[in-house]
Amino acid sequence: MAKSFNQKGKMIKLLQILQELTDNNHKLNTPQILKELEQYEIKAERKSIYDDIACLNDLGYDIECDKKRDGGFYMASRDIEKYELMPLVDAVSSSRFITEKKSRELIKKLESLLSVYEARELDRSVYVSNRIKSDNESIYYTLDSIHDALYRKKKISYLYCEWNVDKELVPRKNGKLYITNPLGLTWDDEKYYLIGYDDEASDIRHYRVDKMKDIEVLDDNLSDIDLIRNFDIVSYCNKTFGMYGGKEESVTLLFPSRLAGVAIDRFGKEPTFRKMQNGEYFQVRVKVCVSNQFFGWLTGLGSDVSIVSPQYVVDDYREFINQIVHKY
Repeated sequence: MAKSFNQKGKMIKLLQILQELTDNNHKLNTPQILKELEQYEIKAERKSIYDDIACLNDLGYDIECDKKRDGGFYMASRDIEKYELMPLVDAVSSSRFITEKKSRELIKKLESLLSVYEARELDRSVYVSNRIKSDNESIYYTLDSIHDALYRKKKISYLYCEWNVDKELVPRKNGKLYITNPLGLTWDDEKYYLIGYDDEASDIRHYRVDKMKDIEVLDDNLSDIDLIRNFDIVSYCNKTFGMYGGKEESVTLLFPSRLAGVAIDRFGKEPTFRKMQNGEYFQVRVKVCVSNQFFGWLTGLGSDVSIVSPQYVVDDYREFINQIVHKY
């Protein structure tokens, strides 16, 4: 019988070897597996490898054996496959709020879920350098604190900052702490935003997470008001444009039928489309936060889309356009 030691970790190390060095295109036969184990000062018999792999399969791992001569064993499937990781890696590499350093670290962690060969394929498809990326490493701790406050239903305090012409991130309000009732986090235009209720302003406000510093979760519970108790972040975000607030209003818009996809992309399928003019146009009534950003979105659609009602929103939009025209 072969001398053996480090046996307690043999099966774990065997699993690691199979996960790292095998896939559908790369197999290890029993002598190769024994050789890999020897690098970790683990000696084993051939029969024990078969027994251990059978045990790993019983535990739910998908390890198969190629029946061809010297075909070997390989990890046939994983908890997450390469094609599933690709969009995640693309999201990490292109995300502006994740620093270049952290992007590379996260991508390496994602690649570790594959074999070394698949990881190389994935790595060759990734390019991070020279993209516009944040340089704020503390954003991850800020996000962690916000999640903690949301879970515990506590207020938070922090410095809220803005960029100056010297490209420095400096606190607003001369360094006065902001106190906020956190209601939720949302992702918009490649940025994280905190949606919170400001007790002093008696209003919902949005804050860029990458501009928050020195965050602290307070002992104070969230304010006991209906708006906070009944807040629905999904419904709220569907009404806002570009994370800018505004007065909530039910607005009727007129679209040409060929832009039905634009309306669905923005407002979803729930609002009723009322066909007009023999089906060439349709009206849709939606709740939006009326703001310059909402008007900017409409302007981007040109003369194809128009506001039907209410009249004061029509008038405000006309004034918005006139102010732009007068600049030129």
